[in-house]
Amino acid sequence: MSLFDWFANRQKSEPDLKPNQEREIADGLWSKCESCGVLAYTKDLQANHFVCSECNHHLRVDSNERIRQLIDPETWQPLNEQLRPTDPLNFHDRKAYSDRLQEAQEKTDLTEGVQTGTGLIDGLPLALGVMDFRFMGGSMGSVVGEKICRLVEHATEQAFPLAIICASGGARMQEGMLSLMQMAKISGALQRHREAGLLYIPVLTHPTTGGVTASFAMLGDVTLAEPKATIGFAGKRVIEQTLREKLPEGFQTSEYLLQHGFVDAIINRFQLKKTIAQLICLHQPYFPTSSQPITVTSDQ
Repeated sequence: MSLFDWFANRQKSEPDLKPNQEREIADGLWSKCESCGVLAYTKDLQANHFVCSECNHHLRVDSNERIRQLIDPETWQPLNEQLRPTDPLNFHDRKAYSDRLQEAQEKTDLTEGVQTGTGLIDGLPLALGVMDFRFMGGSMGSVVGEKICRLVEHATEQAFPLAIICASGGARMQEGMLSLMQMAKISGALQRHREAGLLYIPVLTHPTTGGVTASFAMLGDVTLAEPKATIGFAGKRVIEQTLREKLPEGFQTSEYLLQHGFVDAIINRFQLKKTIAQLICLHQPYFPTSSQPITVTSDQ
């Protein structure tokens, strides 16, 4: 027997150590921190409010997760879910706007880029709007504006405090002026809410830009922000090209805005629910609450 035959026979007699089939890893099982690059088990991240345990980076979360984090279990009552976006301008860019809407709805299982409703937060009634950046960048079209406006009006009628979690790229260009007019419409509703002596708390998350920043995101009685969120109107590069000068370090971050008086406090996501509940109690002290006093600091 030649050496070649000996090796060939030995190879045939050795057991196949390869598995019969490859194991499939479910999508979304692991998540990567955008800041430090650490891989984390998604369930562990969810238990940690989607905050990286290594660097405290606040990962982007969807509207369903926000509601779960803020609203007491089994108290959420959605409002105006029947509203659906249309394509009033028959707008086309590289793709028809109607096709973009359908894709976003299938991807997110939402009808639009905001969820609105009422619920309890530490036992206190609250009208809450939560923008979802997954839906066309959280852009504000006519239905997003209408849902937020109706939420504000409902809060005014019911004498509820109001909070809106902002996460948006701004006005939705595919709807033109119909999108831009939502800024004035919501601002007017908020003014009536304020005249009724009611509390409004916008929470600025990453990113909050464009027409949302230029309207209801900056009209709060107390304005909160998450750490290191990008907050601004035009993009940094656009501003630099227009002014022809370099912008300061950290420009358009929540920390920069806090330093210059545009936000009142930067709140870690762990503290957000109790902070909102505490502010409601301070504004309307007759409400009973289970919240313990907390210390709000800007040093996160």
